[in-house]
Amino acid sequence: MIEPRDTQRDVSGATGSARPVWSVAGLVHAVADTLASRFAAVTVKGEISGFARAASGHCYFTLKDSDTGAASMRCALFRRAASMLDFAPTEGALVVVRGRLAVYEPRGELQFVAESMQRSGEGALFEKFLQLKAKLQAEGLFDPSRKRALPSHPRRLGVVTSLGAAALHDVCAALARRAPHVSLTIYPSLVQGPDAPEALVNAMLRAAQRNEIDVLLVCRGGGSLEDLWAFNDERVVRSVAAFPVPVVCGVGHETDVTLADFAADHRAATPTAAAELAAPVTEDLLDELAALAQQMSRRLLRTLDSHAQRLDAASLRLSRPSQAMRMQHQRLALLGLRLNAAPRLACQSQAQNLARLAPRLTRAAAVVGLNQAQRLDSLDARLQALNPRKVLGRGYAWLTTDSGQAVASVKQLQPGAQLHALLGDGDADLTVQRVIPFEVKPLKKT
Repeated sequence: MIEPRDTQRDVSGATGSARPVWSVAGLVHAVADTLASRFAAVTVKGEISGFARAASGHCYFTLKDSDTGAASMRCALFRRAASMLDFAPTEGALVVVRGRLAVYEPRGELQFVAESMQRSGEGALFEKFLQLKAKLQAEGLFDPSRKRALPSHPRRLGVVTSLGAAALHDVCAALARRAPHVSLTIYPSLVQGPDAPEALVNAMLRAAQRNEIDVLLVCRGGGSLEDLWAFNDERVVRSVAAFPVPVVCGVGHETDVTLADFAADHRAATPTAAAELAAPVTEDLLDELAALAQQMSRRLLRTLDSHAQRLDAASLRLSRPSQAMRMQHQRLALLGLRLNAAPRLACQSQAQNLARLAPRLTRAAAVVGLNQAQRLDSLDARLQALNPRKVLGRGYAWLTTDSGQAVASVKQLQPGAQLHALLGDGDADLTVQRVIPFEVKPLKKT
C-alpha cells in the first residue's frame, strides 16, 4: 500500500472527511519506491531502437517488443555497465537486458536501468533488412560497376524529401552557401510511415519523367531503423537503382545505413553532405577560372612577345635595304662562280671516266671477239658434220629419177629406166639394165 509522504487538508475545511492530496514529487517518489521494491531485478527481451551513446559514456535506447512492436520502453545503460559489454549494440538487434525499473523524476517517465545486456539473435526488422540486402545484391543492384560519376558542373539538382523535414533546410542552406548558381527542384514526398515507400517511388517517377535535373538527392534526417525503413523498401531501392541520372543518397546520420545507400551512385553521411557532394563550391570554381585566365594571359603575352621580336627583326632588315642588296649581290657572285666552274669540272670528271673506261672497253671487245670466233668454229664443225657430201664421199650415191624423185626402193625401178646419180665428186646419168630385189627373211621369234 502506498502511503502519502506529503498530505494537505481538504480545501473545504472539513476535518472529518480529509482526503490526502499528493504533491508531484511525493507521488513520483512513491511510485519509484514501489517499482524499486516490486521490480528490483527484471530480465526483459526486446529489439533495440534508437541506440545512442552520449559523450559521458552512458547509452540510451528504446527496447521494443520484437514480435509486434506494439510496446516500447526507454532504457538507460550507464557507462560502467556499457564498458562491460562484449559486443557493439546495433539498430534492430534482439537482446536480453537485465536491470531494474525506475522513474526518471525530472520528467516523471518510466525507464529501465540496464545493468547487463546480452545478444539474443538479430531483431526481426534487422533480419528482414539482411535478407532483402542479400537478394538485391545477388541481382547486381549494388554492383560498383553500375555506379555513375557525378557531373563536374551540374546546373540543376533535384531533391526528394519532405517539405517539412529539416533535411530540406540543410540542403538548401548548403547550396546557398556553396553553390548559389545551382538551381534546386523539390519533389516532395513522405519519408516515414507505411505510405512513405509509395510516395518516394512516385516522387522519383515524376522527377524522371520531367527530365530536368542533372543529379537527384534523396534525403531525410536521422532516426531509428523503423523511422528509416521506407528507404529499405524494395520498391524504393529499385527506383533508386533505375533512376536515369546519378543519385546521391543522404539518409540519416553518420551511422545510419539503408539499402537505398547501396543502390545509389554515391552515399553521403547526411543531407548536408549530399548537397556538398553533388555541387562544387562556387569559390573553388571561380579560383579555377581565375587560374585558367592567368595561364591564358601568360601564354598570350609570350605569343605577343615572340611576334614582336620577329617584327623587330623584320623591321631592322627593312630599315637597311643596302645591306640586304649587298648580301644578295655577294650571294649571286658566289653562285656565278660556282656556275662557271661547274661545266669545266663536269668535263674533267667525264674525261677521267672515259680514260678509265677505254681500256676496259678494249679488253671487253677483244674478249667478245674471241668468244664469237670460237662459237663460229664450233657451229662450222657441226655444220660440216651434217653435210651430205661428206657421206657421199665414203662411197655412197644419191639416186633420183628424171623427174627428181629420190629412189629409195628397187620397186621404183624398171629395166631401161634413166636415173641420175649424185656422187661425192660429181654427177652421172645411168640406165637400169636389170632389177634384182633382195629377199627379206622375217626374223625368227625366240
